Amino acid sequence: MLFNTTLPRILGACFYYSPQSDIVQRLWPLLVQIKDIFPWPNPAKIAHYCQQLPDISAEQLEYDFSVLFEGQGEMPAPPWASVYLDKENILMGASTLQYRAFLSQLGLANQSAIHEPEDQFGLMLLAWVYLIENPPADDKPHYEAAVTLLTEHLLPWAYRYLELVKNARVEHPVYPLLAEITECYLKTLQTELSLFPPPHELYR
Repeated sequence: MLFNTTLPRILGACFYYSPQSDIVQRLWPLLVQIKDIFPWPNPAKIAHYCQQLPDISAEQLEYDFSVLFEGQGEMPAPPWASVYLDKENILMGASTLQYRAFLSQLGLANQSAIHEPEDQFGLMLLAWVYLIENPPADDKPHYEAAVTLLTEHLLPWAYRYLELVKNARVEHPVYPLLAEITECYLKTLQTELSLFPPPHELYR
C-alpha cells in the first residue's frame, strides 16, 4: 500500500487545481477515506485531521485557494520550489531548470499551454503519481525515478512549504489540515523508503 497512488493523487490535485474544478470535485468525497487508503503509522492522528475538515462548498474555499496559489497580495506560502531553493526567491530559477531537465530525461516535458513552472508543489506530487504508475522501461523495481523525484527535488523544500501553509491566515482550515496530512504522508515515505534528501539552504 505504500505505493498506492490514490492518496498522492488526491493531495496533488488539491494543491494544484481550483476547488471548483471537476477533478477536485470528483476527489473531494474521498478525503474522509484518507485514513484507510495508506499505511499510516498513526491512523488516529489522520482520522482526527479528517474530522476537523469543515463541511463547506467549493465556492467558500475559492478565496483561500486564491490566497495560497494565485496571490491576493504577497503569497504566504508560494508553492514553487525555486522560491525556497534559489537565493533570489525567483520563479524559474536554477532548481526549476534542474527539475525540468530531470523530467525531460524521462520524456515528461511540460505540455502546459500556460507555461507554468513544473516545480509547483501539487504538480510535483502528481508527477510522483505518474512515475509510480508509469515507471520508465529501464527503471528498477523500486521506482528509482520516482524516488529520485522525492529525494532530490521535492523533499528538500516540501516541509518548509507545508509549514507556511499550516500557518497561513486563511478563512477555513482546509488547506492547513491538508498540509498536516501531506507532511505525515511525506515523512512516512521518507522513513519507510529510507530516503536521505541532500541538505539545501532554504531562502524562505
